[in-house]
Order: sequence, then structure tokens, then C-alpha cells
Amino acid sequence: MGAILAMAPGAQAATTVSDVAEQLRKSPVYVDPGMRGELSSADADALAKKIKDAGKPVFIAVLPADFPAQNGIPEQNLFRNLRTETGITGLYAVRLGDKFGAAADKRVLSSNAVNNLRTAAQGKDTKAQLDSFVDDALAGSIRGKAPSAWGGGAGSDGVNTGALIGLGAVAVAGGAGAYALVKRNKRKKAEEERAALQKVSVVVDEDITAFGEELDRLDFHPAEPGADDAMRADYERALDSYEKAKSMMASAERPADVRGVTQAVEDGRFSLAVLAARREGRELPERRSPCFFDPRHGPSVADASWAPPGAPARQVPVCAADKARIEDGENPAVRQVDTESGPRPYYEAGPAYGPWAGGYFGGGILPGLLMGTMLGSMMSSPAYAATESGAFGGGWEGGDQSGADFNSDDFGGGFGGGDFGGGGDFGGGGDFGGGGF
Repeated sequence: MGAILAMAPGAQAATTVSDVAEQLRKSPVYVDPGMRGELSSADADALAKKIKDAGKPVFIAVLPADFPAQNGIPEQNLFRNLRTETGITGLYAVRLGDKFGAAADKRVLSSNAVNNLRTAAQGKDTKAQLDSFVDDALAGSIRGKAPSAWGGGAGSDGVNTGALIGLGAVAVAGGAGAYALVKRNKRKKAEEERAALQKVSVVVDEDITAFGEELDRLDFHPAEPGADDAMRADYERALDSYEKAKSMMASAERPADVRGVTQAVEDGRFSLAVLAARREGRELPERRSPCFFDPRHGPSVADASWAPPGAPARQVPVCAADKARIEDGENPAVRQVDTESGPRPYYEAGPAYGPWAGGYFGGGILPGLLMGTMLGSMMSSPAYAATESGAFGGGWEGGDQSGADFNSDDFGGGFGGGDFGGGGDFGGGGDFGGGGF
């Protein structure tokens, strides 16, 4: 049977998120026993077959309205928990009672696409809604392939099993020549990644050093007069972030790995800003992105209109100093990095800086900020997005077994009417790829 359905009529056993996830790893459609009247076994099987035949990582769950309450979790955590327990990158849709929501890993489908798919499927009964959603989704540009555990269907590029067998025969016929070509391509890619990592490492090391200097300048002592537990916790978080950044950078093997480093630096820098405000008796700062022009400037204080040469203006987060420069008609203090043609702004320096910027600004806003720049153009290309050193430094493709190893900022969606925001609710507009109930 293509879809997984509970078999005991009238069974009242509480289904857990883990139960749903276990079944979704086996088949793309799960229907809770209490929702069998909403989607028949035949309809669920037909829906599962459609998804399998397309070979895309689309997951569908039909659950009762009180499912989150039964599991003791807030409704807004349902998508994140389901994605964590299933452990597979993909596009997830949930019919929760009479609500409908969707969410996706951004490497599989963009936030806007998820939002649009969810909206287009609203106002229909369960069968019509799910059929409409799946049809529209499969007709779009979902990246990745179906999990191999599902079996059958086309591959990520619509290649069927027979075609793959034929390709295998060609590969065998090629023999040692084909093997040598694969090895040569892998070696070339590894060399390119090492060179790119060496280039971006200079900038990352500068960031870590600057953060360490900020720690020293703050000159905070946990036992100093006036220090309280909140201040000590802020300081400890900052120190932990500093050590984490150094450790992660020491073990980095490719440009994609630096995203976690700059993310740690940014977390630590914000903890320092909070600590400084507590010591001075000021209002605690709002958590904002760092200054777009140079993250070493610290958390932004406002958004300002800015446009790179020949590109449209957009709102970018800026520090107080750069805000003043722009208002005075001056150029902001942009981070310069070394290139073959001399110092250039980081957003004009090449793809190696994509993960570096992604750690600071996250997957949600970065493409819009970089629109019209060299880095933005590279990151928007399918070839770049498909690489492991792609725009946001992720190595997991659609259908991959990532387990719980995913950035919640890059998985958004929900049920509509709120902010999913990477931790997700059924509230739409977030970073699990948009969507919502």
C-alpha cells in the first residue's frame, strides 16, 4: 500500500510525532486513524503514488485538530518537530483538522513558493486540497529527489529505474576511463574548495580576532560589583560563542563550514551588546541582523535605503555610523576583501563569501540584500545553489537524510496568518520556506 494508514477501526491510541515521522520515512502520505473519513485509503494511495512517480521529496500528513495538544507541544512547533523526527529534507504539508499548512527546507523550495502553494490550496475539502497542493508543487521547481526508502518512481531529474540501469551499463563499459574521470573531477573540486576556503579564512579569522578584542575591551568580571546572574549568563554565552567559533574554524574543510563560524560570532556579539546594556542600565537591544556593510560594526540599529551601482535600491540593516554616513550623502564603510583585482567589497568578491555572509544574515533575507551584486547573482544561479558550498553553506539536498542536523532558520512555513520564523508555527511567512496554515 502506497500510503500508510492505521489499521485498527475506531482505535483511539494517541499517535505521536515520532509515529507520523516513522511512517513518512516509508511513504509520502500518512493519515491518522481518526481522520480516515477525511481521506480514504484509495485516495491516500493515489496521492502517494503520484508523489512517488514524480520522485520528489513531498510529505503529506492528515492529522486531527487536537494532535499538538495530545502530544503536549505548541501548535507552532509542529512543523519543526515533524521535520526533526522525520529527518529528511523536503516539502511538508499538514492538514490539521480543518487547517492546512506547509513548510519546506529552502534548498528544496523557496519561502515565496511555499506560501503561494499553501494559499492556492485553501478553501477546499481535504481530498481536493491535497490533490491541488501536490499537483501544483510537482509542477513547480522542487529540488532534490524522493527518499530511496519509498522505492519506485523517477529520480530527482525524472530519470526512471530503467534509464539508470542503462546508464550503469554505459559506466561499466567505460571501465577504468570513467573511474579515472570521476576521480579527476573530485580532485579538482576538492582543490577548488581548498583554495576558496583559504581565501575566505582570512576574513573569518579577522572576524574572530575582532570579536575577541571586543571581549577584552568590555573588561567584564563575573565577581565585579553590580554584576548579577543575567550579566554573568550573557558573558558566558559570549565566551562560549568565541570558543565555538575558534573550534569550528579550526576544523573547517570547505567554504560551507564557515557559516557556522560566523553564526557563532554573531550570536556572541549580540550577547555582548546585551551585557553592555545591562551594565549601563540601558534598555536591552532588539535582536537585529548585523550591519550589512561590515558585520564587525555590530548589531544594526535601523534599516537604510542603499543600492549597488546599476541595481535597484533596497533596505539593508545598518549600524549607527553607517546610517549617519548615508544620511549625510557619504559612502558607508564597506568591508573590503582581497581579490585578484585588488580590494573589493565582499559582495563583489566571489562565491566563497556566500556561506560567510549566510552565517551573519541567515537564509531568509540574504538574497534580497545582495540583489544586483556579483555574489547575489552567483547565489541565485541553479548551479551555485546545487553545490555543497552554495549560497547558504548547506550540504543537504532535497530527500537527503539530515536527521536533526538542519538550521531552523532555513526551514519555514506554517498555517498562515503569523510568523513561522524558523521555529515555525502554522502561521506562515517564516523561514522554513514560507507557508502556514
